[in-house]
Amino acid sequence: MRLFVGTSGWQYDDWRGGLYPAGVAKKRWLERYAECFATTELNASFYYPVGRKTFEGWRQRTPEGFVMAVKAGRTLTHRTRLKEPREAVEAMVEAARGLGDRLGPFLVQLPPTMRAEPERLDATLRAFPKDVRVAVEPRHQTWWTDEVRGVLERHNAALCWADREDAPVAPLWRTADWGYLRFHEGTAEPWPMYGEDVLDAWLERLGEPRGDDWYVYFNNDPGGAAVRNAVQFAEKARKAGWDATRTPAEFPESLLQPASREWNTPD
Repeated sequence: MRLFVGTSGWQYDDWRGGLYPAGVAKKRWLERYAECFATTELNASFYYPVGRKTFEGWRQRTPEGFVMAVKAGRTLTHRTRLKEPREAVEAMVEAARGLGDRLGPFLVQLPPTMRAEPERLDATLRAFPKDVRVAVEPRHQTWWTDEVRGVLERHNAALCWADREDAPVAPLWRTADWGYLRFHEGTAEPWPMYGEDVLDAWLERLGEPRGDDWYVYFNNDPGGAAVRNAVQFAEKARKAGWDATRTPAEFPESLLQPASREWNTPD
């Protein structure tokens, strides 16, 4: 039973002076991040294919026990919309195997305009090897059916729980013996922070610590909000009895940087 807590990505210029002290070169940010957190969610793999050698390099640069979740490429999810998925899934998994024991779950996030396609989802999940965990984040209301829930349960695939503006954006189904939670954008100050009460509510939704692992990622990166909220959430989880992974020893409010509301929330 582990609660893996981290951020969605690690290369954000406005984290300089906060998570990344002056004098730490950008090419060393992953090493610094991995000193502070034991997990991250890779979003770069959504925008372009990441080669196996790059994954192997990340494995070598991170300590034992570090876990990297990998977001599925947009060719699979947004261009072909899960049609004939086997080749794309096999190539993606083969490359990510370069992480070795650092490989965590894959996140399959679907376009907000994509209506439910249970058969395509089933074929996609069947294309993943049995030893790989997969979380699915549908974003169209037609997906919330018993048929879709059954597909996820048959493959032990986690329905991704997600928050935007302090509220769940999908049903809180438990479809696997593990879970995946993403925080996209809070409404507290300074924006896009999450308030203490919202984090408390999400911890309650997770329930009592049981035998299942959870992967929790903060995607509200502007100004260092994701880092601060990840620290807060992990601290709350530990007090509630969870075995939460490491977070920075401290991340004072004073290190938060002003963030522009013109920011386009990453997927």
